[in-house]
Amino acid sequence: MPVPVLLNAENIYPYEVSKYKQNGYGDWNYGPGIDFVKRLDIMPSNYSGASANNTSSLLHFFTITDIHITDKESPAQAIYLGYKGGSPSTYSPVMLYSTQVLDAAVQTINALHKQKPFDFGISLGDTCNSIQYNELRWYIDVLDGKNINPDSGAKDDPHPGPHNDYQDEYKAAGLDKTINWYQALGNHDHFWMGFLPPNDYIRRNMTGEYIVNLGNPFIDPRGLDSRGFYMGSINGSTPYGDVIGAGSVKDLKTPPKVLSADPNRRALSRTEWMSEFFNTSSSPKGHGFNQSNVRTGFACYTFEPKSNIPIKVIVLDDTQRDDDLNNPDTLGYGHASLDNERYDWLVKELDKGQAEGKLMIIAAHIPISVEQADSMMGWNPAAPISEAQLISKLHEYPNLILWIAGHRHLNIVTALKSPDAARPELGFWEVETASLRDFPQQLRTFEIVRNSDNTVSIFATDVDPAVKDGSLAAISRSYAAATRQIFNMTPDPMPTGSYNAELVKQLTPGMQAKLSGVGGGV
Repeated sequence: MPVPVLLNAENIYPYEVSKYKQNGYGDWNYGPGIDFVKRLDIMPSNYSGASANNTSSLLHFFTITDIHITDKESPAQAIYLGYKGGSPSTYSPVMLYSTQVLDAAVQTINALHKQKPFDFGISLGDTCNSIQYNELRWYIDVLDGKNINPDSGAKDDPHPGPHNDYQDEYKAAGLDKTINWYQALGNHDHFWMGFLPPNDYIRRNMTGEYIVNLGNPFIDPRGLDSRGFYMGSINGSTPYGDVIGAGSVKDLKTPPKVLSADPNRRALSRTEWMSEFFNTSSSPKGHGFNQSNVRTGFACYTFEPKSNIPIKVIVLDDTQRDDDLNNPDTLGYGHASLDNERYDWLVKELDKGQAEGKLMIIAAHIPISVEQADSMMGWNPAAPISEAQLISKLHEYPNLILWIAGHRHLNIVTALKSPDAARPELGFWEVETASLRDFPQQLRTFEIVRNSDNTVSIFATDVDPAVKDGSLAAISRSYAAATRQIFNMTPDPMPTGSYNAELVKQLTPGMQAKLSGVGGGV
């Protein structure tokens, strides 16, 4: 938990990283573990569960999301919009250590796997901060356990010597090879900064030296065609990642440059992005995507983690299409959206899973039913399928137990209750996993357990990546805590931003019979 800042602390800008420690920004310590909250929201009102016991474990898996692997030296960022305040998503010094934090999370997953094996893991999107090839390769290579050089352009070494700064090459631990991991598509994975389809200007600048010149594309209807401010970059040769080339065009008489160009900063299309998951040494090849996905750009698929347990995972791309109509009221392509093709595919897979008597989990980047209609983080009002239409359809499937998502960087649990009180089995749970980028920088584990009273419990647990004092990942956690303090961000859920829960779901008689006697020890 963050330690409160001193009362006499200097008010500083987010980019003044060298002043964090002396003013008490970013100090943190471990608190006690958080107890599970038993949630009965979607059960009948007279259900207490007091006499129920957990009888067998059906499935154990983990989720990571919104890692935002960042090429901090890229000339095509939006640092200007956050380095003096404003949007922490466009600038925070945690961007210096994105690969190291992922590596710490992987090491933690491996340690948990030795205690109780995972059946699989899934990454829920926004693997990268933008759409650059080198960002995606760093991400996959960390999970594969390759040598990672998190430096782009010319080689920088802020602190001479190995393994002592954010630019140093290191050997990633790699995810335990016995764990299959799967991938979902996020908006940051195919839109520039997660926000707009890249144009030729952005693509050209990514691999060049000149820092992009934009207006504020978050409010300017001209988007990436707007001009007026150099968006800035990071000087990777400095210990604190000094911001360079950020400011008004009228104040910076000479167009600013990054220290060096790099062809590996090239922009990827969504099909190119998916194809990179076949260039991997971990399993399964493609990490859920198949060659048809790569050919068509259709980023949805299903898998069944355990052959002896009737559970099906439906991985749904609910981000906007690159050619979608934008929402005129909230600029940008960060909304959830389904076109008819993806909706029809989803209904087909739900129908099939229900007919085959399988419990079903939907894994998507963007959650549903948690944002206001006009929110840029919510559903696109111009989408062919409305959010209400989707939720109404989902409530037709008693075997749907869970929707898992990322996107909002929050640890939130939402009950989507049955519209028919006489049929509580039509309700399901939604669980959001927080970001590995922003505080509290956590992943989640899930265990689905059959109970003695014809229900299942979903144990959703937040996990802090284990970091050694003084390690690069520990520095990132400090910067994440400082960002929360400097930007005056209120943790949600209060007071820690973390939330553990046991989520109870009613089974149908058919599933009660099918699950009888299956599963392992709890």
